[in-house]
Amino acid sequence: MAKDPSVGWTLGELAALLQGTCDGPLDLLIKRPVPAGSPASDGLSFAENDEYLQKVADGGAAAVLAKPDADTRGVPAIRVDSPRQAFGRFLGMCDRPLPIELGVHPTAVVSPDAEIGEGVSIGPYVVVEQGVKIGDHAKIYPFVYIGENCTIGAHATVYPHVVLYREVTVGARGVIHAGAVIGADGFGFVWDGKKQNKVPQVGAVDLGDDVEVGANTTVDRATAGATRIGRGSKLDNLVQIGHNCSIGEDSVFAAYCGISGSTTVGDRCTFAGQVGTSSHVTVGNDVTLGGRTGVTKDLPKPGVYWGTPARPYVEAVKIVAFTHKGPEMYDRLRALEKRIQELEESTK
Repeated sequence: MAKDPSVGWTLGELAALLQGTCDGPLDLLIKRPVPAGSPASDGLSFAENDEYLQKVADGGAAAVLAKPDADTRGVPAIRVDSPRQAFGRFLGMCDRPLPIELGVHPTAVVSPDAEIGEGVSIGPYVVVEQGVKIGDHAKIYPFVYIGENCTIGAHATVYPHVVLYREVTVGARGVIHAGAVIGADGFGFVWDGKKQNKVPQVGAVDLGDDVEVGANTTVDRATAGATRIGRGSKLDNLVQIGHNCSIGEDSVFAAYCGISGSTTVGDRCTFAGQVGTSSHVTVGNDVTLGGRTGVTKDLPKPGVYWGTPARPYVEAVKIVAFTHKGPEMYDRLRALEKRIQELEESTK
């Protein structure tokens, strides 16, 4: 279904592909997805309410994905039950992978004892050390370093300038984005009274199937044993996972999260941006943490938490509201104290 954007689709073709109804010129050419409000004569946007329908109309997009009964203000439309989902399918149609040729590029340095599966692509200047296993149809982009005894699963994608130190496992269909470093030493030092002494970090990193690691994200190797990221979990750009952490399945971490060593996180958790944890804490299943939450102790129960230290969301919001009233309450208290003093003096 994917096409070169220079070719595009007609509105009628897209309506059929997206299982919608065409409301506009069948031959109107669409080449790209655009946000609501973009002045794109070849762009398709989507709108789920009147506010965004008006943005599309004011912006000048060629067409809009809209609900069957929506007023599109004269903008040609593809009418579908869920414009957002249809727009997601259109994004997938427009997505084009970075180019890479099948086989091993002549500038790549691949250890003779590495095991390379069928249909693998290894780009220019990749280094593959001894003991590495790369599964069928994996894609390894230019300038990647894959250290000793790493395993890359079938259909995995490792983008340019990724570093896998050693004994790192990337599961099937895993995605590691550019600049990520997996398996660097955990942050382990001991103070002997005079200086910091490094604790050797000899463990591994195990990323389950369908894990995605964002650009410039880091996952430290374990001191011993393994740092683990469970199946289907997703790490945004610029996330730090400390040594010996254990992350469950289908959990997501937004940018700037910092997870200290030996933290355990359950399944289906959501960490918003800049969440941080103390070391050795446990976060249970189905926990959502608002932005900049600081986890200083275990959170075993499902729920939504916020603040530092982390509290149930409703409680945390009340505390913030009271804090904002602090100056007013202080002034009132001083006034009451003064009034009491005046009354006491008047009765003497």
